[in-house]
Amino acid sequence: METQSQVVDRLRSVFRSGITIPVEFRLTQLNKLMSMIQENEEQILKALHEDLAKPKFEAIMSEVDIVVNELYFAIANLTSWIQPEYVSKNLATKLDDCFVRREPLGVVLIIGPWNYPLHLLLLPLVSAIAAGNCAVIKPSEVSAHTDRLMAELIPKYLSQDCYTVVRGAAEETTTLLLNRFDHIFYTGSQTVARIIMRAASVHLTPVTLELGGKCPCFIYGRVDIAAAARRLVWSKYFNAGQSCVAPDYVLCSPDTRDALLPALRQTLEEFYSKEPQTSPDMSRIVSPRHWTRLMELLKRSAGKVVVGGESDREDKYIAPTVLVDVAEDDALMAEEIFGPILPILTVESLEEGIALINRQEKPLALYVFSDESSVVNTVLERTSSGGFCSNDGIIHMCLPTLPFGGVGTSGYGSYHGRWGFETFSHRRACMLRGWALERLNGLRYPPYTETKLSWLRWTTSAKSSCSLM
Repeated sequence: METQSQVVDRLRSVFRSGITIPVEFRLTQLNKLMSMIQENEEQILKALHEDLAKPKFEAIMSEVDIVVNELYFAIANLTSWIQPEYVSKNLATKLDDCFVRREPLGVVLIIGPWNYPLHLLLLPLVSAIAAGNCAVIKPSEVSAHTDRLMAELIPKYLSQDCYTVVRGAAEETTTLLLNRFDHIFYTGSQTVARIIMRAASVHLTPVTLELGGKCPCFIYGRVDIAAAARRLVWSKYFNAGQSCVAPDYVLCSPDTRDALLPALRQTLEEFYSKEPQTSPDMSRIVSPRHWTRLMELLKRSAGKVVVGGESDREDKYIAPTVLVDVAEDDALMAEEIFGPILPILTVESLEEGIALINRQEKPLALYVFSDESSVVNTVLERTSSGGFCSNDGIIHMCLPTLPFGGVGTSGYGSYHGRWGFETFSHRRACMLRGWALERLNGLRYPPYTETKLSWLRWTTSAKSSCSLM
């Protein structure tokens, strides 16, 4: 059995052979990945249900189809993505070929999380393959059934020479990070991200960090309360709140809160029945440890539970829960909740809400619910977040033409569609010159004179730019 370092060395040797460079190879591997998902959909759904009790509907939407759609998008566009990008020139480079060439980085490491163990593992893999890299793929051991299934399926479908699955827990991952990679793509917590960055710094390895944070949902001004409640409940309690882009807390006025609460109660009953624990559409917390963390947060909160609050440790179940009278310094505001617990904070004005958002770390997503475009635009202009969506939640991350990623502590770098291809590519600046215009080039040779300098400044000035390619 190969050691981790032997795996990395083997992949590097294969990469240097050039096997992953031709577009035909990349397209073949992307199509094989598509076949892997489509031919094993039932096994995938079963594993996701065993790990998180994911309903089939949610699993297909957020795990299966989002990867399949990303594959279709990459396959349809890859040939155009890899074409040289010609750039504008000045007079001194008029006869040169000047372009940007996308080249693969080499051997990359992809570390997936447990909350969307298929989607958030394979989506960056699609980008890495499209860009022509070899990859070490590390699924999360927390979602054990999906971890096991990926380790079984990926070698059956993808080139074993170019793509290797490495399994294990924290100890094995720590050892894996001792190796030099050409890029590390990590999705998970900020705590582990700091470990990743320290390990990457040893080799000056670039990283993409897809993290999270406390994503606010600011409800202000005129708003359709019934529609807002449905979209808020869906995006918050999807996957039992275990989504990095789930609304983490609500900001609204006291009057809006009073109108919203009965709508939330009614919507939760419509979606999950009066007994949510019996609903087939309610996922479970991934592990007893994460269940305990959430219940401790709930216990330490000074807020008042007005909806839900019930739990069952054996079933890893926490009811969809809503709290009011939550202060900015409450325990629930100290860290990302990452579960089916929704605190509601009240503010008296638009300015106060924006100020509260800006006192927090920059979130991965920011949501504004309002019928007033002036409110939406004001929040958009005066805040910063990885992504932004008005009058809905989560949906923005499903569009492959938009970049998905954080800012500040919510992440570094982005992917999806062309953006992922760029993340795993080196943009190489290329200038192909001949021997013509040597007299013009002579302006830069010694002995230097004021006349030469004057002419050289003119030929290289932006004012003398030329659109001829």
